[in-house]
Amino acid sequence: MSNIEFTKEEKAALVKEIQAYFKEELDQTIGQFPATFLLDFFTETVGPHYYNRALQDAQLVLEDRMDSLRDALYAIEKPSAFTR
Repeated sequence: MSNIEFTKEEKAALVKEIQAYFKEELDQTIGQFPATFLLDFFTETVGPHYYNRALQDAQLVLEDRMDSLRDALYAIEKPSAFTR
């Protein structure tokens, strides 16, 4: 798996979200650098867990769709002397 990376714009927006959270929920002011370090920490340590869970969820959806597709193909199969 490659590293989770954000564009400059995405990272700036996330840092502002962290700063807003600290202000609103914790009544504390956090600077840009500490917020960036916190974002980097969570991206490196927690991010892979969310990433893997998202992949698992996507795989389940894909498997469900494939099952539906198999059922649809089976439903239109014509009877013949040859069966699998």
